[in-house]
Amino acid sequence: MDCANRSHWPLQLLLGWVNFAMTAPLIYLYLGLPMVMRQQGWSGTAIGLFQLAGLPAVLKFMLGAPVDRWARGAAGYRRWSLVLMAGYAASLVGLACLGIEQASFVPLFALAMLASLLGTWADAPVNALAIRCLPADDRLRAGTIRSAASSLGAVVGGGVMLMLHARAGWALPFWVLSGGLLLAALGLCLIPRATLAQSDAVQARQVGVGQWLAYFATAERRRWVVMLMLYFPFIGAAWVYLKPLLLDQGLPPEQVAMVAGVLGGVVGAIGSAFGGYLVRRNGLQRALPACALAGVVALGALAGAVASGAGMPGLVVCTLLLALVMGASAGLLFGMMMNHTRAGLTAVDYGLQSSLFVLTRTLVPMLAGLLLDRLGYPGMLAGLILCMLGVWAWSRTWVRTLNSSHAEPEMRGAA
Repeated sequence: MDCANRSHWPLQLLLGWVNFAMTAPLIYLYLGLPMVMRQQGWSGTAIGLFQLAGLPAVLKFMLGAPVDRWARGAAGYRRWSLVLMAGYAASLVGLACLGIEQASFVPLFALAMLASLLGTWADAPVNALAIRCLPADDRLRAGTIRSAASSLGAVVGGGVMLMLHARAGWALPFWVLSGGLLLAALGLCLIPRATLAQSDAVQARQVGVGQWLAYFATAERRRWVVMLMLYFPFIGAAWVYLKPLLLDQGLPPEQVAMVAGVLGGVVGAIGSAFGGYLVRRNGLQRALPACALAGVVALGALAGAVASGAGMPGLVVCTLLLALVMGASAGLLFGMMMNHTRAGLTAVDYGLQSSLFVLTRTLVPMLAGLLLDRLGYPGMLAGLILCMLGVWAWSRTWVRTLNSSHAEPEMRGAA
């Protein structure tokens, strides 16, 4: 796994596995458990409020600061990753000891927030390690692999674990997910020291408020931040409520897990690869607006199917279309995030971007839950469609600005 002279695929796949193991538990918590909560009689507002347990991810820019300050190289990033992943696994064990039938909202929320905090914190050194070890022209591919790993995490966290819950009860899914985290941590130990040492030419810098604010100093980064915060959350909100929607439409819980969790996750992984292919073939100028417009179409199709009572075949088709668009959109953003970091501030800059991404990804589902309780699924989806139309318009403006600043050839080269 020599970063300078050999193929980077072994390292790419290892990091993909680690991202998969870290993503699956969070997907189970925030995309899988809403169906369980709905079965227990929780309201749309309560499900939306539960999404706020993911708010520690908004603080990733702060969590990345001590990582960059004390990691002192790729080997340090690995040490941080191992410790935080162990804590993350322990928080899942705590959840395994809690039953949703007896637990009130507060303890479930608190343990979910702890898992979110540790999983979020671990994400910073893991992805900083990837950025340090991979050359710039491999980072968009790394983002695509990460998005595919997240989609496959949805197969496990949003599908297989729900089926396991239906058959074996509350605790076993959390034990399985914590075991996967420990195996991923062992995988990081396989990266040779020589590979880590070759990535340490850039030394970390001390981090303060000035360094965070300096990220927004250029107009190009400010425009990028708007794109980062708006591009994904409306598609993501529809996906959060998709399982409750299918459940309310009469689909049995295990079939919901199979369609939205397993099949949706596989299609999402395919979408991630397709998003990377679009950038390599056509560049960001066409790929970003095309995926945004596809999001409008996917949301519109789902709203039409619900409003017209199209039945299960139509809802399944709309589910897979939404998964395809979601995977492509996430793959584009994750790859671009890796190319918007500064030397010596890798974990901080990636964490800052992740915080902004998670902020809107968390708040939009909460607002969508309020719409759901007041206007039903058609009203909620109509609101998401209008917002996604605005994202499509902004993406067209952003890529025109990108072209005028001659950044497009650089990004195409990174693909």
